[in-house]
Amino acid sequence: MLSAFAQAFRTPDLRRKLLFTLGIMAIFRLGTFIPAPGVSYVNVQQCLSLQGTSDLLGMVNLFSGGALLQLSVFALGIMPYITASIIVQLMRVVIPRFEELHKEGQAGQSKLTQYTRYLTIFLAILQSSVIVTVANSALFPGCPTPPIPDDSPLSLLLTITAMTAGTGLIMWLGELITERGVGNGMSLLIFTSIAASFPSALWSIAGGADGAGRLAIVVGLILLITLLVVFVEQSQRRIPVQYAKRMVGRRMYGGSSTYIPIKINMPGVIPVIFASSLLALPTLVAQFGDQTEPWVQWVIANVANPASPLYIALYAVLILFFAFFYTSITFDPDEVADNMKRYGGFIPGIRAGRPTAEYLQYVIIRITTAGAIYLTLVALIPTIVFAQMNITQIAFGGTSILIVVGVGLQTVKEIDSQLQQRHYEGFLR
Repeated sequence: MLSAFAQAFRTPDLRRKLLFTLGIMAIFRLGTFIPAPGVSYVNVQQCLSLQGTSDLLGMVNLFSGGALLQLSVFALGIMPYITASIIVQLMRVVIPRFEELHKEGQAGQSKLTQYTRYLTIFLAILQSSVIVTVANSALFPGCPTPPIPDDSPLSLLLTITAMTAGTGLIMWLGELITERGVGNGMSLLIFTSIAASFPSALWSIAGGADGAGRLAIVVGLILLITLLVVFVEQSQRRIPVQYAKRMVGRRMYGGSSTYIPIKINMPGVIPVIFASSLLALPTLVAQFGDQTEPWVQWVIANVANPASPLYIALYAVLILFFAFFYTSITFDPDEVADNMKRYGGFIPGIRAGRPTAEYLQYVIIRITTAGAIYLTLVALIPTIVFAQMNITQIAFGGTSILIVVGVGLQTVKEIDSQLQQRHYEGFLR
């Protein structure tokens, strides 16, 4: 693999793509440390040293590479774009026009991408307004030095504008990587944000009581989860498809055989993100209530505690639900069966049309069940183990490992395919 990596840098055009991608990732990390206008960097650091964060803020801060709690120009990170992309996909089920655009090919996809960009900016304005408004109260409660000293409307508007512009810049940087670099730009920026938090999290674990033993357990568990993720993410069910021969003019078409690759984990990390976000909302609501109220204490003890049985049960149920829900949206057996019938394709032993759709639905249900159980195990095992060890670093959660390993595999495959085109030995050989 190292020799193949060196060979990739010896290839001029591939080297330019790799260096361009690394340069964009460096710019993204640099923006994490640039405070937004009106924000006192010194006050923010003092506030961070005095308090922790909720699970929801911790997850958003993780995806922003630590920029959220720095109140930098990249404070929102890539989260508005992720949310906008998911909303646009879900709208295909609700709004027929979105489904029509999805079926129109490249022109329709360009229109959906444009809608995603507009929705990203709208969400960035909304989220930055909330963050800036509650920065001195809910985001950093009880901090003696306010992160935003000047809370006049003009100063807050300038901070909101800078954070919104930062989100637009991140979206543009991600698209630049996709067009001129290597890999999916948005995924690589998320990868950069999460991977950047690993060294500091490991250092904090190693510096505590019994640091060496705790660090060994954490590293060992991460390696085991990584092996499981690599094995499952590479696994797929291949449904054979045969195309009948047909004459078009004087030419013979068809007669070939191929397959439909169906991944075990079709929804990816989306169910885990949705489940984590929903579970964190009650905790966020409880922070605004009186800490002496019984319902607030109950929420903190049960819903906000990763070691509680209720938290584990709710987390597992939500992951299972969203795994089936998201798969049903992204994979339509009826559409696949109609496309196969239109081009003369059929599954051996299965009649074309409705029987093919029913067979695909049967296969999808079984595969999604296995994938949902896998996602639940990957998300819960680190959460339970680290909760028992009193480790609160969200960077080592199942969501983080899934994203880092998944994006790494995807990027390596793309580099490998480009090396194969140039008749070089690839990464995966």
